[in-house]
Amino acid sequence: MTTDTVAMHMSDGIVSAPVSAVFGLVAAAGLGYSLTRARAGLRAGDDRTAPMAGLVAAFIFAVQMINFPVLPGVSGHLLGGALAAILVGPWLGALCVGIVLVVQALLFADGGLTALGTNITNMALIGTWTGFVVALALRRLATRGRGGLVTVAFVSALVNTVVASLGFVVQYAIGGAGGSSLGTVVVAIIGVHILIGIGEGIITALTVGAVASARPDLVYLLRQSPARTAATATTDGSAS
Repeated sequence: MTTDTVAMHMSDGIVSAPVSAVFGLVAAAGLGYSLTRARAGLRAGDDRTAPMAGLVAAFIFAVQMINFPVLPGVSGHLLGGALAAILVGPWLGALCVGIVLVVQALLFADGGLTALGTNITNMALIGTWTGFVVALALRRLATRGRGGLVTVAFVSALVNTVVASLGFVVQYAIGGAGGSSLGTVVVAIIGVHILIGIGEGIITALTVGAVASARPDLVYLLRQSPARTAATATTDGSAS
């Protein structure tokens, strides 16, 4: 297994079939629950989020197809978890990234079909929620102005990328089948994804900053109070 492979979508055969199957179930359950919670939120009357989610998904799909070099022979691309969470919230954000990954796997062979569950778990679930938790923790800074929001977007995206890559490390530790030692994978994954995270942070910061400059009311993070967000993240939602 080479470094440039693990810096992209996980392909078939990197982890064993049982591990792929388990994380396929995790991904399906996570996206299913996200759909339930997202529908409850949309029924609550926020008519700005649904069309914004479509734009976010389209943007992530387009940008994920563009790779940027991080080292000689190694490239990366936007994961999109923090971007989606900041703009449309964690539930719809997870769905946006998950749908993009499904379309890419089915139509463009970007990421293996047997690895789809692991990719969704890492990028759509772990990545999106990590980005959201970091952004929520720094929300006070984000509400001080565009500079604060851009900084929060950058940090959230950087952390989201590194933590999402650790999901792969755990999966490889459980059932790695790529032929490389765990130590080699850990060093390669973390080192490369710190660099990818910097690129992710820049793209996320520029995008969130541009949206906030034109329509700050469309930025989910800015219009959600911490108390309300925490409540919706821990309850089943009476509107469902």
